[in-house]
Amino acid sequence: MSDKILLNAKEIEIILHRLACQLIENHDDFSNTVLLGLQPRGTFLADRLAQLLKEEYQIKDILLGKLDITFFRDDFRRREAPLEANSTQIDFLVEGKKVVIIDDVLYSGRSINASLAALQSYGRPEQIELLVLIDRRFSRHLPIQPDYRGRQVDVINKEKVSVHWKENDSEDAVYLTTNN
Repeated sequence: MSDKILLNAKEIEIILHRLACQLIENHDDFSNTVLLGLQPRGTFLADRLAQLLKEEYQIKDILLGKLDITFFRDDFRRREAPLEANSTQIDFLVEGKKVVIIDDVLYSGRSINASLAALQSYGRPEQIELLVLIDRRFSRHLPIQPDYRGRQVDVINKEKVSVHWKENDSEDAVYLTTNN
């Protein structure tokens, strides 16, 4: 197994600022917009973006939630080991809002599909957008594309993209792991 660094901490910081600016361009003051990080890994990116929007760009009222999709996955009953659910934390209505779903890596599209199903339990949004840090371009099983992407990466199926956040992994970095 070998690791190649795709993004270092400085590159991730630059990408986060670019994504924040793109969100501001499309959502102005966020008065009708909510950010939803997908549990577990998308929440690190969502938290980081919300913090950046508040502290660096003075967006005052960011509605930030965390959405667990465990029981909405199409492979829920197909795994040998039982899946462990995370908590959903949405203390606002999504009815009529613009929702930005946030995840770290877009791979097959199945997690995003599950998030769309899970989101229906919380109301009918006016619009749904997708923001990802890494878009694995050649891996899609479903016709799902991001509206905002940090970096597009061409990887083959035996390669894995691993995002590390300093809050959880003691460093900010994105690695490409190859199984030999």
